[in-house]
Amino acid sequence: MTSSTQEDSVSQISEDAAFFDDDEQITAYNRVWFNIMRVHRHLQPKIAKALKQAGINDPIWYEILLEVERSGERGQLMGALEEKLYVPQYALSRHISRMEKAGLLRREYIADGKRKQVLFLTEKGIGMHANIWPVYHDAMQAALAHTMDTDDAYRIARLLIHILAAK
Repeated sequence: MTSSTQEDSVSQISEDAAFFDDDEQITAYNRVWFNIMRVHRHLQPKIAKALKQAGINDPIWYEILLEVERSGERGQLMGALEEKLYVPQYALSRHISRMEKAGLLRREYIADGKRKQVLFLTEKGIGMHANIWPVYHDAMQAALAHTMDTDDAYRIARLLIHILAAK
């Protein structure tokens, strides 16, 4: 970084801290957390409502259907799905039970002493994510497209991916 670039960066940081009236710049991390949570609470019900009308009870069901379908005939290990989707075991088990009840997937248990479960789509579940995708896409577009341009969207996506990669 050149010295003028560093000065610009420090100047921007100072402007941002001043904008928020923060005494300490470290408060920025708190702002990130609370705003991620607020955005989630604000948008999730709207998107969930659209998906419910398309036949799934929770947005995470789309991701589960997609990942299980991607795994093909070998099925999807539930433990691996927990890691991919960042969903705790108890919550994923609850969703899987509800999806089984809805006839979208089934699970088999591996008898290796570790209670591993493999997930498979049922006939009803096969291809369902493809039917749901247009509804999900439109709901996300309606919720976000008017709030930012695509450059902002890519920038935010990259920052969020960076956070996830920092396990």
